[in-house]
Amino acid sequence: MAGMAVDLDDVREILRLYPQIYVACHVDHVRATSTRWQLSAHDSAILAHLHPRVPVGPRDLAKHLGVKPSTLSASIARLESLGYLTNTAPARDKRRRELRLTDRGVEAMASTSVLDRELVTKLLATLTVRERADAVRGLGLLARGARALRTPEGT
Repeated sequence: MAGMAVDLDDVREILRLYPQIYVACHVDHVRATSTRWQLSAHDSAILAHLHPRVPVGPRDLAKHLGVKPSTLSASIARLESLGYLTNTAPARDKRRRELRLTDRGVEAMASTSVLDRELVTKLLATLTVRERADAVRGLGLLARGARALRTPEGT
């Protein structure tokens, strides 16, 4: 349940375990507009916060990334022109915008991640199907918590 006291042992375990995953799977990428994907580190961070099916509003994304919406606007336009995301208005409210990753954006994001795809694949292959599902679900929960840290309720 959200809001309950956090066990310090849980905090210590995440602080101990996350670096193990990062060190095992981290790769130094050259992130520049001269690469195949034409993505900067900032661009990659934007794509990493988007999903193909679950829309994110530009204001929410800017808040989570700690930038002003006007700063993010040019990046969104550029990433949309490269075919990495869609920026559409929902039918229920044409004043709002919804950002989603395209298939090309999914590939670009995975190819420019700080984690190496092949190493993550090997890491997951060491787990059972159930363990993989649990691991992905757990990371999804931590990512949801990370996004909540930047919401008005989480600050």
